[in-house]
Amino acid sequence: MRGCIFDLDGTLTNTLESLTYSVNLTLKEMDLPPITMDQCRSFVGDGARKLIERTLEACGDAHLSRLEEGMEIYGRIFHDNCTYHVTPYDGIREMLKDLKEMGIRLAVLSNKPHGQTVDVVRQIFGEGIFDFVQGQSGELPRKPDPAGVLYLLDKMGVGKDDCVYVGDSEVDVATARAAGVTGVAVTWGFRSRRILEEAGARRLISHPGELTEFLKENR
Repeated sequence: MRGCIFDLDGTLTNTLESLTYSVNLTLKEMDLPPITMDQCRSFVGDGARKLIERTLEACGDAHLSRLEEGMEIYGRIFHDNCTYHVTPYDGIREMLKDLKEMGIRLAVLSNKPHGQTVDVVRQIFGEGIFDFVQGQSGELPRKPDPAGVLYLLDKMGVGKDDCVYVGDSEVDVATARAAGVTGVAVTWGFRSRRILEEAGARRLISHPGELTEFLKENR
């Protein structure tokens, strides 16, 4: 394997508190009741718009009559709070360092808006770790569409057979399958092992060091 593409939220970084905080500030401004962190955990993974759609539905707006208002407010609030209490999961920094030393090309592909994706990666990991960082934009459809993975493979100069896609959700399992790359699902993120297995995950890991060993064995 010569390349590794990572999801961001729930895979590299624990962003659940940041997301819940921003959603609830949005709801407060809209005079709506807050959601719980567990609710937010189940709502994330398909991009900001789906997050706000699911949130508004949970608050009783079944027809999503306030969706555009919610998106405007959330976009503004999340822009200012996208790194609020965000931390990498235990073992992530060490794993990335090991993969870098092995000469593996590293990239991030997130359904988080592109600007915030870049901000989080830069502030949490600094420069020089990832070769490419791509968030949701108008140029590429969001995951599980394989376009983002294929775009990054081309950028990295890596073939499908030489790349692993790593994520924490059923969306990520479907993304790897659609792109025709090896998928690895992590169990420390926003979804349970059961949900990942039901989504069709074949390779599951419970610690970042297991990814290093897998890639060493498949070089």
